[in-house]
Amino acid sequence: MMTRILLAGIMLFSMIPLSAQVDSLETEIPVYRFRLYLTDKKKNDCSLKHPEKFLSAQSLERRKRQRLTLNDTDLPISTHYLKKISKAGVKVISKSKWTNTVVIETSDSVYGSKLPEKLSFVRESRCVWCSPKPHGMQGLFPSFDKKDKQNIRSEHPYGEAYAQCAQIGADRLHEAGFRGKGMTIAVIDGGFQNADSIELFRNTRILGTANFVYPHTNLFDEHSHGTMVMSCMGANVPHYMIGTAPEASYWLLRSEDMSSEQPIEMDYWAAAIEFADSVGVDLVNSSLGYNKFDNPNDCFRYWHLDGKTLLISEVASMAAEKGMLVVNSAGNAGYETWRKLLVPGDANHILTVGAVDKHGTGAGFSSIGYSADGRVKPDVCALGAMTVLVNEKGIIDRNNGTSFSAPVMCGGVACLWQALPHLTVKEVLELVRRHGDNAEHPDCIYGYGVPDLWKAYQEYIDM
Repeated sequence: MMTRILLAGIMLFSMIPLSAQVDSLETEIPVYRFRLYLTDKKKNDCSLKHPEKFLSAQSLERRKRQRLTLNDTDLPISTHYLKKISKAGVKVISKSKWTNTVVIETSDSVYGSKLPEKLSFVRESRCVWCSPKPHGMQGLFPSFDKKDKQNIRSEHPYGEAYAQCAQIGADRLHEAGFRGKGMTIAVIDGGFQNADSIELFRNTRILGTANFVYPHTNLFDEHSHGTMVMSCMGANVPHYMIGTAPEASYWLLRSEDMSSEQPIEMDYWAAAIEFADSVGVDLVNSSLGYNKFDNPNDCFRYWHLDGKTLLISEVASMAAEKGMLVVNSAGNAGYETWRKLLVPGDANHILTVGAVDKHGTGAGFSSIGYSADGRVKPDVCALGAMTVLVNEKGIIDRNNGTSFSAPVMCGGVACLWQALPHLTVKEVLELVRRHGDNAEHPDCIYGYGVPDLWKAYQEYIDM
């Protein structure tokens, strides 16, 4: 069974007919998508002298606060080149300005590969997707039946979620008034079923959504994984469940295509994080990861895990230079032959999060490091074994996976950064790692360990 990129231990997804999701698949004619690598950004309508035309005020303020300068990677792709590509008889599906790549669609498998010969500004073309046979998604995850239950009011303000907050010191930050207010978090995932109507999110501030896979569908109707992930941070109903960043604001972004497993999902992810940058997001939680694809020739090798070889890892590594902190799941491959991180968990300058239980013992399913170039990975760990969360039915539940240890950590770090707003991404990363309970001897299983974010805050203000 192929490794899927949604990293929960056990989950049950709603199934949407493939024909209802992808217009291209309503016909039996094969469709192909190619990633075009462009040579430059000449003849661009935008200029670094006027960044307000392509970046929000919040995005520019974030860069200013961290003393970051703009460069050519911030510029949109040349509009002149995009027009030329469209005139070549293909459809533009996705773009990444950071890597200067464009994904196009064509029904001619040969034509896409020959575009570098036809367009002088295209240096390389690579097929990243072909229309899959509508096989549905049954059997990709073990499913189970659960009887609906009622959420029960707890005597404790955090409900059952207190342990996962307290394990990383997030509860102490909350007590000091740092609950994520003023921080914006983008959740890049596969769907947020019912997140717009669940009672336990009534106090959660959702700023907006964007769907980079099926732009014309409603991501609140599709798949429950993102709902569960977001709840670990954003749930905010006292005596039922309080997440690790209950007062933060959230963008919900979809990059995962459940109909198949192909390299184009890295392009969707790149488009999502660049969108997050453009609207001024501070942190990105990504409980996604890749190593296997439907086509065995596309599968990764260990040497790919260097933080720069793969497009998604390259983009994730660039986020810190834009002022965004990326928190990514390590992966659930611990029991598999692969065992290693799933990308972009190998990226530089991000927090890759492994999973532990309530006692701080490593979860066997959690993927291990190191990166291919010898860096400590995962960076840190948080509760990912029987993590408390909210499912798509609005019921408080428990589930396993680094999918959930990542948002637990992300929310806590958002509160720490709220408390220390003058820090840069790299300074926050260093502070968090330094306060892990394994910081004196980091390894490939725990990384720097489970951090105490409250001690990190105290140390810094006492300096």
